[in-house]
Amino acid sequence: MSEINLKELNSKWEALTKSDFDNCKRAAEEADYNLAHCAETNHGRYLHMLEIPKLYTKKDLARFEEIVAISDRIMSKITNHYLKDPEFRKLFPFSKELEELILTPRGYSQVIPMARYDIFYNEETGDFKFCEINTDGTSAMNEDVVTYGELINKPVYRLFAKEYDLKPFELFDSWVAAFEETYRSYDRRKENPHIAIVDFLEEGCLEEFRVFKAHFRQAGYNVEICEIRDLTYTDGKLYSPTGQVIDAIYRRAVTGDVERHLEETSAFRAAVKDQAVCLIGAFCTQIPHHKLIFKIMHEKACLEILTPTEQAFVKKYVPKTYTLTEEVIKEHDILKDKDSWIIKPFDSYGSRGVLAGVDATSEEWVKALGECAGSDYIVQEYCTPYRTRNCYLPGENSFREYNNMPGLYAYNGRFAGVYSRLSDGGIISSQTNKRVAPTLAVTLK
Repeated sequence: MSEINLKELNSKWEALTKSDFDNCKRAAEEADYNLAHCAETNHGRYLHMLEIPKLYTKKDLARFEEIVAISDRIMSKITNHYLKDPEFRKLFPFSKELEELILTPRGYSQVIPMARYDIFYNEETGDFKFCEINTDGTSAMNEDVVTYGELINKPVYRLFAKEYDLKPFELFDSWVAAFEETYRSYDRRKENPHIAIVDFLEEGCLEEFRVFKAHFRQAGYNVEICEIRDLTYTDGKLYSPTGQVIDAIYRRAVTGDVERHLEETSAFRAAVKDQAVCLIGAFCTQIPHHKLIFKIMHEKACLEILTPTEQAFVKKYVPKTYTLTEEVIKEHDILKDKDSWIIKPFDSYGSRGVLAGVDATSEEWVKALGECAGSDYIVQEYCTPYRTRNCYLPGENSFREYNNMPGLYAYNGRFAGVYSRLSDGGIISSQTNKRVAPTLAVTLK
């Protein structure tokens, strides 16, 4: 059987779309309308779905499995090193309150139960560079579900489905199974734990939480979606707003948001520090999530704990990252060589506060560096994303190049699926230019 060529496959999808353009346009507009009225899939912003889904072959998926497995080993080693070594902890600018939460024993074996490794992946070579690592608050599983639900009604999909097996990823039951696996190793586990999905609900994706809740219930669990600030802690027990004792938490509350609301989250934090609840998504996962992690990974104190193979992996695939200072700007000629760099705040998500030099004028770049140098910002090697042709058919009439950034979901250190985002700019921002595509594993029938 001949190997599937993704470039040829994408070209075929584009040609079929053009050959039946009017019908494809109508179908895209209908899908766009449905996504615009799909409740709370993306923090109040509806999803802009591109015409060609992201297709990956068995070879690509094997590569993703390899990337996730090695990344999980490295990040688990780094996290455990932080927990054991006070000197290593000094490399991270965590507050006293956060360090106490990170050092609280989690009570189970898995170091990083859930993560999403966002990478720039070259579909022709299998090479890649990391963009960032998401742990606490890892999200967007439901985006893939709802966009796939629209894709299957499109004319070109129906033609492709006759010739190819097009299989989406299942990201909900697989997480319930991973959650169960982690909880089974918890040193104070209960037979039928009451589970809470916990977040700052104005920040969280409620529809996605409801889908997770439904899947937990199908597996036989009692589960609630809880506002983190409404939890209460009395006599060694953490209570939900409905008065239920919480045994296990699926944490979606981002650590930075917890830090910004210390007083309002006092009950939650007290229960965690007293080890009165199983927190799946313990605060130690903030270590691989922190924006300084790539800088620290390249440093001697970190590399020494890795095997030669893991060290080579870091040197090849982790982008150069520095704390943004005047000295670093001069040393690496960042002022003049703007297209080679991107700046990011230490503590943000959803691309907030991120600026790529390729997206800025010289004047904007000089101003941004002046404002951010010496504050809580990093500067990182800009990795040119792999580009594929696509079209946002409701708003465009022709295909053009889009930057790609797959996010590799990892449940208990194992590859679980892909979140596919694309854009026409230097960064992929939820606030401005993000486009999404459902992701499918493709094989010949």
